[in-house]
Amino acid sequence: GGLDLAAVQSDLRLAVRDLQQRGLTKPAKWAAEQLVGLETTLGSSSSDGREGAACSDKFLLAKTYFDLREYTRAASCLKGERDANARFLRLYATFLAGERRKEEQAVEESGPLDCSTTAGARNEELSTIERELSQYVERGEADGFLFYLFGLVLAEKEKNDDAKDALLKSVGLYPCNWAAWMALQELNVDLAKLEASLPNHWMASFFVASMCLEVQENERGLRHYIDLQKVFPESEYVLAQAATAHYNLRQFDEAQSLFETLHKKSPHRIESMDIYSNILYVKEAYAALSHLAHHAILTDKYKPETCCIIGNYYSLRTQHEKAVTYFRRALKLNRKYLSAWTLMGHEYVEMKNPEAAIEAYRRAVDINPRDYRAWYGLGQTYEVLRMPYYALHYFRQATKLRPGDARFWCAMGQCYESEELNMQDAALECYKNAENRGDREGIALAKIADLYRKRGDYEAAYLYNKKNIERLDTDGVCNADVVATLMFLTQHCKGTGRLHESEMYCTRLLDYGGNHTQDAKSLLKEIRLLKLNTEEEFDEEMSESMSD
Repeated sequence: GGLDLAAVQSDLRLAVRDLQQRGLTKPAKWAAEQLVGLETTLGSSSSDGREGAACSDKFLLAKTYFDLREYTRAASCLKGERDANARFLRLYATFLAGERRKEEQAVEESGPLDCSTTAGARNEELSTIERELSQYVERGEADGFLFYLFGLVLAEKEKNDDAKDALLKSVGLYPCNWAAWMALQELNVDLAKLEASLPNHWMASFFVASMCLEVQENERGLRHYIDLQKVFPESEYVLAQAATAHYNLRQFDEAQSLFETLHKKSPHRIESMDIYSNILYVKEAYAALSHLAHHAILTDKYKPETCCIIGNYYSLRTQHEKAVTYFRRALKLNRKYLSAWTLMGHEYVEMKNPEAAIEAYRRAVDINPRDYRAWYGLGQTYEVLRMPYYALHYFRQATKLRPGDARFWCAMGQCYESEELNMQDAALECYKNAENRGDREGIALAKIADLYRKRGDYEAAYLYNKKNIERLDTDGVCNADVVATLMFLTQHCKGTGRLHESEMYCTRLLDYGGNHTQDAKSLLKEIRLLKLNTEEEFDEEMSESMSD
């Protein structure tokens, strides 16, 4: 009939693009299907000046299938298409189809924690994709995107060195693909070795900053993010990462203030708000955590981070079963969601179920061997099971990842002190390491003093107890520890003739009241008598030397 087919073709091409840009994926697919369904006498490549690069109508159709997650259909639509975009989309769609089948298989073979593990499941498409990509690489036809996909496939096949090379090629050829940088980060590569091979591009500084947080070089990471903030002052991502660095450094007030800024600026953002919920949990901020959980539910109930925030809320209210339900839900949505495994481990510890806790922590370290919280959790759980050899091994892993964390040194010290190991010297070394690394919980000083006292080195015990009482005073602590420390100091000073000091400590003991008051009273009498005697002796000596 009287239809101008070229005009229809042009209208449909424009429609596919307009609809895709507006996120209207279903009508875009319909338009693309009609476009490919037109009479074949027309050319099938659209480059009518209204868009940059030419791409075929088949590609437009495949892209609409891809956007609707019909991956196998997208791939088969592109068979025989030769340009670089079509090649990438076909192979990437094939890869994702394989990933989806792997996920489905994993769900069917769910493990005991009914959060599927993909131990047995494999992406069956990997070898085919790897073969085809290897040919493009050999022929020099691979661009940054094909190298990215090559890296993903090699990493899935656990060929980590080859994957690293492919991903470095990818970020060299096309630096602005953040997914390639993230894939590189997940390979567990040594940052110092990697830095020399990174491309000289501003994207590399985003990567280095992110890697610093990953390997717990948080001070350095924070400096990078402060520099990046000068160039990207409005970036939510940079703000969230800076807040996370403060959180990793246990600077909870600074982290909380940055997360509050972020939450005000972007109330519907869910990414990294799970870390904000961890801070509110640590600070026992019930109202703020409840508000955050409510807000996250309204924004997107089925996001792993939302489930994690709600899990933290229930955990803070000591409803541990409910918390586990939500951490499990998070893992149903994303099986590789690290913090949910670790937090679920903590809940099982609270519920006195060490076997389930160990299973959860193990999953966490399988996904990311750099997760020091999970290693520490494993150590604590084995300690509860009275298996200090195992506990020590796991605490050591945590300490390797965060040598500056005093808690881990204290934990190792406690293992060495246990009846089973009874290695006092090693324990002492660990506690001294903790003390040098700013032991906030104040466990180390008392432990060091006690170990010296047990081995009869009372002078060293005196010095450390003195340091400890100063710390307890600064922190405004008044409990049994203070009483025990004052009692030791009183008696040691009395025995070594430091009577003024002894009297001072003893007077403080009296202020505490309680069932040691009688002991303190009689001690004070003895000290005052001794003081009188020594003063009389001193006077006699003086008068004798004067009369000579």
